[in-house]
Amino acid sequence: MWLRAHQAGKDWTWSALRPQTVCGFALGNPMNIMTVIGVYAAISKELGLPLRFPGKRGAFEAIYQVTDADLLARAMTWCATDPGGANDVFNVTNGDFFRWCNVWPRFAEFFGMEVGPVQTINLTEFMADKEPVWRRIVEKHGLQDIPYSDMAAWPFADYVLGCDWDVMTHTLKLRQAGFPDCIDSEDMFLGQFARFREMKVIP
Repeated sequence: MWLRAHQAGKDWTWSALRPQTVCGFALGNPMNIMTVIGVYAAISKELGLPLRFPGKRGAFEAIYQVTDADLLARAMTWCATDPGGANDVFNVTNGDFFRWCNVWPRFAEFFGMEVGPVQTINLTEFMADKEPVWRRIVEKHGLQDIPYSDMAAWPFADYVLGCDWDVMTHTLKLRQAGFPDCIDSEDMFLGQFARFREMKVIP
């Protein structure tokens, strides 16, 4: 690795972190599953639909994991300030695993919706003409006037919700090096949805 060789004998250090599906809020972010789910749920509810999982049946039942943006920031700070994080590469996730089929009912409960059956659709195509619906939601609920195109990255959602294999990243190396932080992913999802609602980003 070029960086490892280049650092030898220098008085600075480097670190590299590899997160899995970062969850947070950033406008125009092409890889943001949180706002995707929030916008998808809001539009589904506005259209009188239940909250249906739009990905593959296998993805609905497979093991998955994500990384909270705040936890990632803390890991980055730790790598920059703790000798244990110097000159190495680490995977970083929330530290747990989940299945969409187990958290999806909690999402529906948060948005005040019924849970529908899995309906595998291409979100990039299905949501392409839904901007007028989103505009109606923004006006009805007094949300921030954020362009629809900046709210959700549907191609990324099609990928994440189509992963019909177990996604299990090994993070023991980071823990053994001294970074102890973790967060329950279900708590993270619901906490971030609540934060986005408070910020008037989603209804």
